Amino acid sequence: MSAEPEVITRAQAGVGRVTLNRPAALNALTTGMCEAMIRALLAWRADPAVRLVVIDHAGERGFCAGGDIRMLAESGAGDGAAARRFFFTEYRLNELLFRYEKPVVAIMDGVTMGGGVGLSMPARYRVATERTSFAMPETGIGLFPDVGGGWHLSRLPGQAGMWLALTGARIRGADCLALGIATDFVESTKLDALKTTTDPETVLTELESDPGPAPIAARREDIDRLFSGDSVEAIFAALGADPSEWAKAQLETLQTKSPQTLKVAFRQLRGGAHAASFADEMGVEYRIGARVVQRHDFLEGVRAVIVEKDNAPNWSPANLEEVTPAILEAIFAPLPASEEWTPLPD
Repeated sequence: MSAEPEVITRAQAGVGRVTLNRPAALNALTTGMCEAMIRALLAWRADPAVRLVVIDHAGERGFCAGGDIRMLAESGAGDGAAARRFFFTEYRLNELLFRYEKPVVAIMDGVTMGGGVGLSMPARYRVATERTSFAMPETGIGLFPDVGGGWHLSRLPGQAGMWLALTGARIRGADCLALGIATDFVESTKLDALKTTTDPETVLTELESDPGPAPIAARREDIDRLFSGDSVEAIFAALGADPSEWAKAQLETLQTKSPQTLKVAFRQLRGGAHAASFADEMGVEYRIGARVVQRHDFLEGVRAVIVEKDNAPNWSPANLEEVTPAILEAIFAPLPASEEWTPLPD
């Protein structure tokens, strides 16, 4: 018997259904999964019988934990070709979702990180639950908050996106709703009614629940004040000068992250806030991804956090001062014309 597909796509009663189907891997994305979703979305775009698209997942633990990090690291340790193919394809999927003509419902139930953020944030309806755990944790493995993070995070209220990008902080459903990451909050036991409806507005109105107080509300002023600096060094200085235990905890967290990635993420978000289009932002992120996947910090971060799990990465450069403008320019520079990322044609 053949193995189950990693993503299940089907059209049923006016709804295009996409179900991520790698529950043992928290539905982490592969190149093949991205290709399958692109094929389905393109087919449904031209099918008048399909009125909207719903993206959900198998299993109860996670919507999508990101990409296939081990594959990326194995490729990055070699010629990087498979990693670049993954990024190229995944970013095409992200951009297709961003400009998709039909409404998309993304059910962010459970772990929603990295690649899962890239699938959900372009959706018109982004549904959080009491099990939602949202994060962009890439600075902890020497990657960067990609899949449109430079666009989406930079457009969150105040400096919330910068805080999320640099610290990798995890937030729950109430915070997602408060920040506009989620458009709706529904209890996980009530999701089935949402997965087959062709009228999400009505169903969401009927199912909407109160997530309770958003913990981030008490920290919004601190986040906006302490993460508004014009450099990563300025943010470190502001946190170091603040007497609160919360600021101390944020600084201690940042000190465990890749200095290179912190500066990449900072520049990415500051630039992404002014990107002319989402496609332009994805082009920039592809340049970054094509390069950092083969750099020391990503390979070392995966070793320390995912493979050997000693959580003691040896970052290089080891501190912010050694991450020079020349290093950043090399990471962000245009690729040769034949290697640049391009969106799917209309």
